[in-house]
This record gives sequence, C-alpha cells and structure tokens, in this order.
Amino acid sequence: MPADTNATTPAKADAQMQAVLDQLATLGAKPLETLTPEQARAQASPADAVKGVLEGLGKATTPEPVAKVEDSSFPGPAGAVPIRIYTPEGSGPMPVILYIHGGGWVIANLDTYDSSPRALANAAKAIVVSTHYRQGPENKFPAAHEDTLAAYKWLLANAARLGGDAKQIAVVGESAGGNLAANIAIAARDQKLQAPVAQMLVYPIANNDMNSPSYIENATAKPLSKPAMEWFVKHAFNAPTETADPRIALAKRTDLTGLPPATIILAQIDPLRSDGEAYADALRKAGVPVALQQYDGVTHEFFGMAAVVDKAKQAQQFAGEKLRAAFAGGNATPAK
Repeated sequence: MPADTNATTPAKADAQMQAVLDQLATLGAKPLETLTPEQARAQASPADAVKGVLEGLGKATTPEPVAKVEDSSFPGPAGAVPIRIYTPEGSGPMPVILYIHGGGWVIANLDTYDSSPRALANAAKAIVVSTHYRQGPENKFPAAHEDTLAAYKWLLANAARLGGDAKQIAVVGESAGGNLAANIAIAARDQKLQAPVAQMLVYPIANNDMNSPSYIENATAKPLSKPAMEWFVKHAFNAPTETADPRIALAKRTDLTGLPPATIILAQIDPLRSDGEAYADALRKAGVPVALQQYDGVTHEFFGMAAVVDKAKQAQQFAGEKLRAAFAGGNATPAK
C-alpha cells in the first residue's frame, strides 16, 4: 500500500512506552534542537527514564547481570578509543559481537548504552565489545566511521585474547551505530577483510531523505524528532551536503552485493523507520538475505528498555535468535 502522506502525527505509544516518555519529560529532558551539544550530553537520557520508571514501580535498577564486564581501550586512528567488554556465562571460545551505540554521532557513550550489550551478550551467548568513537562537533564526519572500522580490525586481531572465536564476529549497531555497523560490513568487503557473519541494524540511519513517510509521520515524535535529526546533522557534519555521501545515504547505493545477511529492527514511532525499510529493499535487490522486524507502539531508543518495555524484550530475544543462528551457520535466512 502507498504510504499515507497525510499522516502528520505519530502513532500512539503503548502504555509501557508512554511511561518512559512521561518519565523522560519529568526528568526535564529538553528538545535537542534547543541545546548545545554539551547540554545535550549532560541532560537526562532515555536510559535514565527507564531507571526512573523502575524506581516508580519499586523495582531494582541494577543492570542485567553478565559474568564479567571490563573497561578497556584500543589504539584508534586518532588516539585511544574506549571499549567495554561484556562476557556471559559459559566456556570459550565464544562468538563475538562488535556493538556500536547510537546518539547521532554527537551524544551518548558506553554508559548511556549499557543495557543493550548486556542483553545481547546473554541472548546471543557471545562476548560483546561495545565501542565508543569520536563525535561531532569536536570530530566531524567521517571520524566515527574511521574509529569503528578500526575497532572491527582490532577485534579481528584480538578476539582470541578476549576468549572469543575470531572467525565468529557479528556487527550490531543502534541508530547512528546501525549506520556505522552497516558501513563496517561494506568496508570489510571492499578492503577484503574477514566479513562479519551477520549485520544487525537497529533503527539505523540509512538515508539522507528527511521527507520520507516516517519523517513526515513522526516529525514531532519523542525522543527523536525531525528537528533533532537536523540538529545531529548540523553538529556531526561540516555541511548538510555531506549526508549525500554513500556512507550515509546507504539506501541509495547500488553496490551492495556480497554483504553478510542483515537483520533490521525498526520502531513504528520513529523518523528513521523509512530509512530501515529503504535499506532493506536495497539489500534485497542486491541479493542479500534480510530479516526485517518492526515493533508497533514503541519509539526510537526502545531496544534497550527491556526492563520496562515488553516489546524491547521481544526485540532482544529476536536479535539473540538471529545472532545465534548466524553463529551456528544458519544465517542464510530467506528474506521475509
């Protein structure tokens, strides 16, 4: 069916998702476009809102346990890059996931996105290496892309030292991190590196079209709106025209053959939903197996909210199933 171009208001969030959004407002989170990058990094995040909801329910706010968590770094192109290594229960060597957090290439860090790698380590029974990267406006495009590709190359060389299986590495990213993960899969092909066994892209930035159906429908959505995406572009790039670069406008590429199978997880109430749909279409046209799963009634950033949002728990379980299948060699899933 054609998209409803008359839709100008987001779909209604389900009760659990709305509770997080209400808590985020209670914590005083302001629209990003009204803030400086420093202010945006310092204000309450969706992760803080999840903790607030848990507190309101009288539940513990301790993070999902994993066997071991270790902070470290690796030598990036412009200096040391922080990483956090999550190891689940079990004996090695284990499969390995390179996880890349979101934040529009401007905000957020390893602490903001702590819940997703914990969940992935347990759900996929894999060591998760969560990497940070240089961000704008201090370090603009393509600094983040350079750092995260360097993280992948470092992991290829060091997975065994971490207790991992260097032949079983997947890339996972959320939002801007989804874009970075997709680019690693492309760069691995182009630079003749070992390919990831799978790429998992959670509401990725995959296009430069801010007039897509989901941008129109969710222009005023929270926590991510069209003005917020324009703010990210302002601070992450030297000029808006840079978003036409094929590393950003992934869905417009015609050279996507030979990439690893992709799983794309989307939220209904998200300006980036059409980005993920368009990239899925482009990958399928190139013969890449794609599993696309959309969760209704939830917003951008829902994936790490399993402590209070059931759809997030479902998405994490789905992600775990797909990753375990990829690691087991059953990754050639027919496209949906």
